[in-house]
Amino acid sequence: MIRIEPDAWEVMVAEGRRTFPNECCGAMLGDVEDGVKIVRVAMPLRNSFSGSQATFYELSKDDFLSADREAGRLNLNVIGFYHSHPDHDAYFSASDLQHSCPWYTYVVLSIRRGEFDHANSWLPDPDAGKAEKEELIY
Repeated sequence: MIRIEPDAWEVMVAEGRRTFPNECCGAMLGDVEDGVKIVRVAMPLRNSFSGSQATFYELSKDDFLSADREAGRLNLNVIGFYHSHPDHDAYFSASDLQHSCPWYTYVVLSIRRGEFDHANSWLPDPDAGKAEKEELIY
């Protein structure tokens, strides 16, 4: 289960709206309490994909390191990453799965016509063959 604190959730949704019709992306920083992942900080990151950002996002190595440094500075951990699907459902695509790491949680926000519609959280398996939906509270 993952719970996103209100301030972090507000940042994530605002970033999805701001970048529409392109995909936003960012890191989720927090900790784990009694087996529940708690996102305390959402850190928007730059979509560094050089092609159409309406259907794909990419994080640079520098952004990964920046998120890790910020988590350490705040005495938190990188829980996972979020991104948006403009005018599509909040599913975990084959491309999302291919570029995922099994130790992170991935939250996908559906942004339709520039407004938040719904979200889902995903846990990829170690073989990157599939991702299971995770309970999401926001």
